[in-house]
Amino acid sequence: MAGLTVVPDDIRVKIIDLLAQAARVKNGTSINPPLPVAEVMTDPDPFFGGAATGVEKELFKSLFEAATRLVFNSIIASIDIDHSEFVTMWNFLDIILECGDRDICQPQLMLLLIEELLDDQPVDGCRKIFDFLESRREAIIAASNSYALCSCPILTEQNSSKNKDLVILRLCNELLRRLSRLEDAVFCGRVYIFLFQSFPLGDKSSVNLRGNFHTENVTRFEDSISNPKADSDAMDIDKNPEVTVSEPMKTDGDGAAKDAPQAMDIDDLYPVFWSLQRYFSNPPLLFGEENFKKFQQGLEAALMKFKEVPTVIQSGDSDRKPGIELDDKRNNFTSTFTPKYLTSRDLFKLELSDLAFQRHILVQALILVDFLLTLREESKKKPFYQSSQKAMQYSFTLGEQQTEWALGIKTSIANYLQDGPDGKFYYRMVDTVLSRDKNWVRWKMENCPPFTLDRIPVEDWKSSQTGLQGALGRKKITVPQNTSDNLDFLYNTDPAEGLRKLRGNTKRYSKPGVEVFVNRVRDVDMDLDMATTEDERGKLDEKKRADTWRGLRLASEGGRYSIGKSGRDLTRLLQPAKIIEATGEDNAVTAPESRDSLPHEQHQSVEEQRAD
Repeated sequence: MAGLTVVPDDIRVKIIDLLAQAARVKNGTSINPPLPVAEVMTDPDPFFGGAATGVEKELFKSLFEAATRLVFNSIIASIDIDHSEFVTMWNFLDIILECGDRDICQPQLMLLLIEELLDDQPVDGCRKIFDFLESRREAIIAASNSYALCSCPILTEQNSSKNKDLVILRLCNELLRRLSRLEDAVFCGRVYIFLFQSFPLGDKSSVNLRGNFHTENVTRFEDSISNPKADSDAMDIDKNPEVTVSEPMKTDGDGAAKDAPQAMDIDDLYPVFWSLQRYFSNPPLLFGEENFKKFQQGLEAALMKFKEVPTVIQSGDSDRKPGIELDDKRNNFTSTFTPKYLTSRDLFKLELSDLAFQRHILVQALILVDFLLTLREESKKKPFYQSSQKAMQYSFTLGEQQTEWALGIKTSIANYLQDGPDGKFYYRMVDTVLSRDKNWVRWKMENCPPFTLDRIPVEDWKSSQTGLQGALGRKKITVPQNTSDNLDFLYNTDPAEGLRKLRGNTKRYSKPGVEVFVNRVRDVDMDLDMATTEDERGKLDEKKRADTWRGLRLASEGGRYSIGKSGRDLTRLLQPAKIIEATGEDNAVTAPESRDSLPHEQHQSVEEQRAD
């Protein structure tokens, strides 16, 4: 440690020199392209710390961080982020990133500085900083190069990557807390995409292993109900009125249909509807019988009301045209995306008619119903459920009647979502997302097994190549007994005789008889009687026409015809003459053996059938 004579001011001067050199190398003032740091830091050890080891190395990194923060604070204090000279900050961050890769400083130092920079800037400034992060993402998450992790026994590659991941996760979460999900929806999406691209697919950092629900998401609405009619009658109104469960249409003894259940009044539906959000955010509440009954009644009443009210499509949902312009200031699309709906009683009627609002609520219901169906008795018997974490195993089991209701309401919601503009496409998208989400749930219940496989050892790979070469090696071709290995016999005999010997068994090449195609046509006729769809009948008709044509062609070559009122009825070819006479068709003619002996009219009719 006595050999370490570097002070922070010396490091600060060196960084300033590197920034001056960077200004000469990079002439632009934008974030991209990145600074070619290799042209600036040509010396492998530009900060005099390469000879230090152990404790001295860690002390040097602390001194380097202190000097770096001095330069960082001076840039922030002297240059505004909207000024063109702020490119000095981007060059400075590129240099610090390279220093982290060379193990000159802590690898997460650049991210720590960006975290402080985000805290110092408003949202518009954060967008520019995040542009820098996105452009350097691959370099940030890349593994340390050959300079890193070679001289410090304390720092390992795994710890280095983990420290970077923690800082990325923290700064992105802090940024998301500052952003408005309504005003900055696109920016929030960029942050989430950056997180997804920065972490591997099987990383547990964003996995809710204990299966906790978002119970803090509380939906507040007006509890009091103002009903003039009820006030005039001096009646007390329950704040949470019960809803009659909708049932199939009933009939009386004479078979006449009774009145179908009516949809609730909007004022009565208001508290029942918004109370559903309580179950959406905390599904275990449904494990109680009373809560399950209220949820069942409320969801049926909401779906019934959706079917009753006229649907309104907000502009921008389905009428959006290609080439939509972006807001230059906020870089947002014009859309009706709403992360949390207003619960005012005055707006409730308008919200019920909004197609986007209806789909938003019904998709929530589908998610919750799918969760309930995983609690069936047969679902709990599956092996992956038995071996899942205890926190994901619930004591509640969905009963038989509750399962029947859940399957029925799921079908009703699916049918309703497929109605309206682009309904089929919308439901297909929702169903695809929910199906894939089931796989993620199963992966989480199995304690997140890794997706990637370990690398194959070099020895195993070499042995497999040796075995593969042996399996694909040249083998000696054995000649079967009593056969010739050449075709010289074709030149020593008559050509016709040689062809006969080459063919061997001539039965393989014999033509099928007319009876074969007649039987095929009869089988197709039987299949036509059993066909239920137009597509199936069309395929069978095409097959019948093909077999009929082949049978008539073979019959014409053999001189057999049966042409009359039946037209192209192939089955009549095999009927004896007595049966034909018994049918009463005088113009049914059994052709002679020779085709040339036919009358001219019949000969022409046969040619027409062959052409067809």
